[in-house]
Amino acid sequence: MGKKTVKSVSQDPGKLKTAVAGSIKKSRKKVTSGQAHIQSTYNNTMVCLSDSKGEIISWASAGSIGFKGAKKATPYAAGLVAKNAVEKSRKSGIKEVEVFIKGVGPGRESAARALIANGLIINSIKDVTPIPHNGCRPPKVRRV
Repeated sequence: MGKKTVKSVSQDPGKLKTAVAGSIKKSRKKVTSGQAHIQSTYNNTMVCLSDSKGEIISWASAGSIGFKGAKKATPYAAGLVAKNAVEKSRKSGIKEVEVFIKGVGPGRESAARALIANGLIINSIKDVTPIPHNGCRPPKVRRV
């Protein structure tokens, strides 16, 4: 990689702080069980795989894979998104997941099925789509 240089950073002449310049390699955690968050909207599908605390291990979306426009919101794209997210998380060793699905898009079921097809064991599936209980006041009637 190269030498790491140490710079001295001081705000007060009496106090001396040191900072290491250069890249520090991130250590990957070995996780066997975690969570899969699927967000399926009318325009896109996103899949995040995280550990049990909720810290992201890998993620993918239909837009990041390369789909554009209306093709992002297809069940086929959702399957590829889940496959891509699982492949990125292979190094962490994740095997079992609890699935949390949010949204009403067409990629809901196909993303969950793709997780199973790519070797993950699903312990539970929970729908966490937000539902308003008489939420916001609707806009007033439009008069033309």
